[in-house]
Amino acid sequence: MDPEQSTSQGNSPAPGSADAVPAAGTAAGPGRIVLAATPIGNVGDASARLIGLLETADIVAAEDTRRLHRLVQSLGITVAGRVISYHEHNEAAKTGELLDQVRSGKTLVMVTDAGMPSVSDPGFRLVEGAVAAGLTVTAVPGPSAVLTALALSGLPTDRFCFEGFLPRKAGERTSRLADLDAERRTMVFFEAPHRLEPMLRALHERFGADRRAAVCRELTKTYEEVIRGTLRELLQWAETNEVRGEIAVVVGGAPEREPGRPEDQVAAVNALIAQGIRLKEAVAAVADDARVSKRELYSAVLAAR
Repeated sequence: MDPEQSTSQGNSPAPGSADAVPAAGTAAGPGRIVLAATPIGNVGDASARLIGLLETADIVAAEDTRRLHRLVQSLGITVAGRVISYHEHNEAAKTGELLDQVRSGKTLVMVTDAGMPSVSDPGFRLVEGAVAAGLTVTAVPGPSAVLTALALSGLPTDRFCFEGFLPRKAGERTSRLADLDAERRTMVFFEAPHRLEPMLRALHERFGADRRAAVCRELTKTYEEVIRGTLRELLQWAETNEVRGEIAVVVGGAPEREPGRPEDQVAAVNALIAQGIRLKEAVAAVADDARVSKRELYSAVLAAR
């Protein structure tokens, strides 16, 4: 694909259709930034709006220009505008240049290798700069590995959080998981296939063998696979199978703890007081953690003196 000017081809939405894309570079004043979601595996998931934008945008900022080239070839379209490589190693240097292009009236489309830009992918720095500069930022929604894995996991979907990739170093990974000990929401992680086994072992050790989870592999692709079970079962599966492809791991939230008895928490309050924390503040901290009444715990501390 020639990264310079080339001729746009068919497959654009009709000018009067709901998905029609305004002609690039024609509006007076500043342009706009469009975060455009790309397929996470199946090219058939590319939206009509994505196709139209790729054909008409003044600039396409791509995480990997080779991946973009393969995508547009599969779609049978041609990128009309200038293609710029924009990734984690050069975004600090190139963000200012791209914002200047938008200020001059250009339409800039940001795409990453798969899914929505800025979600565990480049793009946040560009959005941050655009917001600070008062420039227009919008999005063309589409495929999301996070939401697809969550929906297929069989775990609660009403409340969830996305944690991205866990740290590679064991100590840092342990510290991050300790922060998630009491997380009640369903958690979604990304992981590389060669690090899946140690990741599942760390989850198993921290959250317990019986915590429900799912490993989602190659979502929307030919060999899509979702393995559901306890962390013990998933670890055993990873130990005995050669795992390949893109991986998302979904883990159920921490079970609700039974409320404790106020009198059982007196020692914890006294330990905080010994560190110089005031009685009222110590009671509040322990009561929240132990899920007991602050009033009853306060009375229990006074009664024990």
